[in-house]
Order: sequence, then C-alpha cells, then structure tokens
Amino acid sequence: MSDVRGLCLPYRVTEGSTFRLKDVKPHDTRGLASPEEAGQQLKGGVERLAQLQEMLYAQNRWALLLIFQAMDAAGKDGTIKHVMSGINPQGCQVFSFKSPTPEELDHDFMWRTSRSLPERGRIGIFNRSYYEETLVVRVHPGALGRQRLPAHLVTANIWAERFEDIRAFERYATRNGIAIRKFFLHVSPNEQRRRFESRLNEAKKHWKFSSADAQERRYWHDYMAAYEDMIRNTSSPEAPWFVVPANHKWFTRLVVAAAVVDALEEMNLSFPAVDPARRRQIAAARRAL
Repeated sequence: MSDVRGLCLPYRVTEGSTFRLKDVKPHDTRGLASPEEAGQQLKGGVERLAQLQEMLYAQNRWALLLIFQAMDAAGKDGTIKHVMSGINPQGCQVFSFKSPTPEELDHDFMWRTSRSLPERGRIGIFNRSYYEETLVVRVHPGALGRQRLPAHLVTANIWAERFEDIRAFERYATRNGIAIRKFFLHVSPNEQRRRFESRLNEAKKHWKFSSADAQERRYWHDYMAAYEDMIRNTSSPEAPWFVVPANHKWFTRLVVAAAVVDALEEMNLSFPAVDPARRRQIAAARRAL
C-alpha cells in the first residue's frame, strides 16, 4: 500500500457544502480491476496497520474512533473483520449499536455512544453510531416520538440542531486526543438486492436475513437524502467522512484500510523513549539474567 493517501483521498469529505452523493459511484474501483491485486495491497495495509497500532498502544496518548454507517448488506461487518484482522484485540474495541433500549431512550441521544469512546492507546469501532439519530429517526418519525422529548423541543430545526451538537461533540473529542474517521459504505440498490437474494438462497446465510431489512428498501430515496444531508452538515477537517464505493467488497476494504493507516500515520507515532533510569534498570535486569 505505497500510495495510501492517493487511494483514500478521492473519497474523503472535509467540507460538505458542495457534496453530492450522486458524484460517488457505488461500483467505482479507481481502475483496479483485479480482486487479487487489491488483496495483496490489503495484506500490506493490514501489516502496516498492525505496526502502527502497536505504537499507538505503547505511546498511550492518542485514540482512534472509526464510525461505520451504511444501508443493510453494504458490508460493514466484513469490512471491519478484514481490515482489523491483524490488530491485537487488547488494543481494539468494537461496539454495535442496535435499536435503543428503554434505558438508552431515557438519556440524551449521544449517551450510549459517549460512554463507549475508546481509551487512549486504543482503536474504537462503532458499527452504527449516534448518526442513526439523523437517519433512521429522521426517516421514521415515530422513533423520535419514543424518545419522549419535551414537545416544544421537537421543531422543524431538530435535525440542524442535532448536526450542530454532533459537530461540537466531535470537536470536543478531537481536542481530547481522539482522532475520528467516519465511513459511509455506499452500495447501490441493485447490489443490495443481489446480496439479499444471496441470503435467501444460501442456507448458511439465512441467519443474516431480516424481513425488516427488506422492508426498509421502500425508503431508499428517503435514506439517501438523509445520508447526503448528514454528510454535508457533519464533514470537517478534524472528523472527515469517507464515502466509499461498496459494490465491490474487495475495493471497499482496501479504501477503508488506506484511510485508517493514513489517520494513524498523521499522528506521527513512535515507541516511548526510555529515560536513563529505565535504561539502568534494563541493564541491571540483563546482568541478573
């Protein structure tokens, strides 16, 4: 993975005012036609990621938060599995956020994710996140009603207000040493249908199928509008979105790996320097052995 930035930068959004989702083609592969070639590059990226993660853990100053959002069957789970395959489990935490529990609904909309932020020296992964509060809740207003907010706070400005709160939260996290990278895996409706059919036709994939997932296809255009508005309003230099083509899983994983390596490279990581007193202790231990 020699040109990490060159691979992921075309999909990075740091200022969303001119962003249009239609400008990113779900089938794009940047000229890479071979899954085998991409697999070799991914292997190199995973190896480099493992090296950087070891330094991140040893240095214990930064944390990295990776947020994954996508329509169903876009490949979030597989991407996380393959990109993080070389990571030491001690330095990585994965949280999958499902429908809110009654306890979570009794708190503010960012409570359940805020308490799961990664510690210094670790990589935290959110499979879905607080962004669901500007997506599912927006497409299905009944979900907003279940949050039992005071009526006068539920206005036509609620989505703009939530975007403002999210931007402020991400600035706060960044200023406390948590680097944030956000990924929208952009799959086409035709490819999603093909993957759903595969789940129905292959017995070993039946466990993945949910009738609710198929029903959500009726709201495809509503979701795309919500995703576009979300990306336009929450992209920033400190917490960029990566809108990653997801029709080809091998390409999706390669772009995500490149973006994660790039984020860690930006931290200028290194192993902690050993002070003279520690060196004397090491020398004494060596003599004792």
